[in-house]
Amino acid sequence: MPRLFDAYIMVDWSAAAKPASGANSIWIGILARDARLKFQFKAVNPDTRLKARGFIDDMVKRLTGRGDKVLLGFDFALGYPAGTAEAAGFDLSSQQPWQAMHRYLAAKVRERPDNSNARFAIAAGLNYAISKGAFPFWGAPPRDQVSTLAGKKPAFDSDGRVAEFRKAEMQLRATRRGQPKSVWQLAYTGSVGSQTLLGIPHVDALRQSWPDARIWPFETGLRALDEDALEGVQVVMTEIYPSLVKADPAAGEVADEAQMRAIARHYCDLDTKERLGALFGGPDSLDSAEISQIECEEGWILGA
Repeated sequence: MPRLFDAYIMVDWSAAAKPASGANSIWIGILARDARLKFQFKAVNPDTRLKARGFIDDMVKRLTGRGDKVLLGFDFALGYPAGTAEAAGFDLSSQQPWQAMHRYLAAKVRERPDNSNARFAIAAGLNYAISKGAFPFWGAPPRDQVSTLAGKKPAFDSDGRVAEFRKAEMQLRATRRGQPKSVWQLAYTGSVGSQTLLGIPHVDALRQSWPDARIWPFETGLRALDEDALEGVQVVMTEIYPSLVKADPAAGEVADEAQMRAIARHYCDLDTKERLGALFGGPDSLDSAEISQIECEEGWILGA
């Protein structure tokens, strides 16, 4: 069986409120064939999210224009815990919960060329819609704290409201392959909540720009992919967790750049060995109800 993809683009996102480069900023790693059909890696470090999206859009169109199939991974969540869209009061009569959240955030997030953003205000608004209080988003600096957004973590219990973690995060924790943070945590060490809030609108914009793209597992199903399943599909957009593989920075590399190189080569190697397609099916331990929630709202981490 031929490899599923011809190029692998991995994105380390950032929620920085001003242009930033170097460590702890946006890094985009591209592993693609050169003129001699040899895989070569390069990384770019755009200093704003708008520049990053523009670069990704141009690169993907260039690669697909020459006939490549592209695996595009983002290191932030593409979905929220099951029940979030319903709790927020979104209209689900004609769209899936994941679509409702993507469209909501795409409408609310207004990116500016200087990278400034209103993520804390958006989170506070969602908290009000979900709980009328400071739940479930948390982790705001004092200047951004309001009655519906606090600095400290609220109580997550079994009262029927949204869970603290998605199933993918619980899977990584249970198998001791990582300690991913909750999508509700907006700040502090290891947090991914702000990156998710500000990243999903760009994923939505890119998806609208590429008619032959699919967001996994929402548009493909949580199932193994093969050549037939990818017929007519040029780009598969996924969520990644770079810490799944070890990354040793080379001379001159920052840690984020090395992680994108390592995870891109990891998926490429699996594809060469005809083992990548099976990862899109998720673990066998999931039951039908869990799979439905993952496909409709939560999403999954490739390789979790």
